[in-house]
Amino acid sequence: QVQLVESGGGLVQAGGSLRLSCVASGRIFNTVRMGWFRQAPGKEREFVARISRSGGIIEYTDSVKGRFTISMDNAKNKVYLQMNSLKPEDTAVYYCNRDGLGGRSWGQGTQVTVSP
Repeated sequence: QVQLVESGGGLVQAGGSLRLSCVASGRIFNTVRMGWFRQAPGKEREFVARISRSGGIIEYTDSVKGRFTISMDNAKNKVYLQMNSLKPEDTAVYYCNRDGLGGRSWGQGTQVTVSP
């Protein structure tokens, strides 16, 4: 069993920054990658960014490239999402996820709201 807990969400004005954190606990020894998804009201959950455990493979959805940065601290079992130049369309609940040999796990989500 894997538990993921996100933090760092909040309300920010357009152009501002937030840093999301996610800490993993439990049976995490076979983690393959970790990442972030988001879900805006009335929309489906969408991929935002992912990073391999080694850090050698990093991917972003096109709409956040150049603004968001994902990173991982394996020693602390944490993954981060630095979000800069935030836009109102970035408003969503952001979910941390982990892919391991046993399947995918999700956190409970953290709300990010960007005001115009």
